[in-house]
Amino acid sequence: MKNIAIGIDIGGTNIELAWVKPDGSMIKTLSYKTADFPQVENFIEKVGNTILSVNKELSDFEISGIGIGAPNGNYFTGSIEFAPNLKWEGKIELAKLIEQKTNLKTQLTNDANAAAFAEKLFGGAKQMNNFLVVTLGTGLGSGIFVNGEILYGSTGFAGELGHTTAIESGRKCGCGKKGCLESYASATGIVKTAKEFLALSKIDTELSKKENFDAKDIFVAAQNNDKLALETIKYTGEILGKSLTDYVALFSPEAIFLTGGLAKAHSLLIPATENAMNKNMLKIFKETAKILPSSLLEQNAGLLGAAAMAISKE
Repeated sequence: MKNIAIGIDIGGTNIELAWVKPDGSMIKTLSYKTADFPQVENFIEKVGNTILSVNKELSDFEISGIGIGAPNGNYFTGSIEFAPNLKWEGKIELAKLIEQKTNLKTQLTNDANAAAFAEKLFGGAKQMNNFLVVTLGTGLGSGIFVNGEILYGSTGFAGELGHTTAIESGRKCGCGKKGCLESYASATGIVKTAKEFLALSKIDTELSKKENFDAKDIFVAAQNNDKLALETIKYTGEILGKSLTDYVALFSPEAIFLTGGLAKAHSLLIPATENAMNKNMLKIFKETAKILPSSLLEQNAGLLGAAAMAISKE
């Protein structure tokens, strides 16, 4: 029988499932809105029953297990712990609950670690042992590869770049702190920046014509040479670049890959980010780390990485 694994990617906005072959190709995919599951019990019941049903349809395949990528996912414990971008509160033993429901071996990791794992196995980091993947979505996550291995640290939570301080006493972050990088360099953060600029500016901008706009609207406006949108992206890149300077000094990566919805504006975002990073860099590290768009940008890297984790641990 052909071996496949199930990947689950839990984000602040969407939850996606896929049945994935070892080469990274997906047999079947499903998507839900995260808001549809206000309680984790709703998620376990719906998604668990869906997995059991689909597995019956795919009886020609052997399911090796389930991998989950989730915000604040702890690989060591299999738990989501106090995730600021999810409504599920506290510490949730999600891997255990899914395993009990489906009777399939289940592992969980941080969603950004899953994206880094996918980049290593299927993407642009195949030949790299030291790199960083930054996920720019509703929030900001990071997965770190050092000497060919994902860095988990002593607690399982190493790599929380999104909750390092970018601006002292800055915006209130969903985690409760102020000035976190996530509150600026994320889809949520860039919209806040644009709204702040809009409130203070007399610049004519197409964004003012929309009652509510999102990150995609900002990118479209910037592509149309909208000055306020371009300034917003430049500001976002400057903040991200300065934060990445510290990462390069600590880990000396070969490359930094940007993924997630915000990274789709990489043609505008990367130049501003690279410029700020190299401007603030210690001389010995200048231009040693490339900033690149993920080669899996048009795919869900977190989903692929979660499934790959289940396959590799077979």
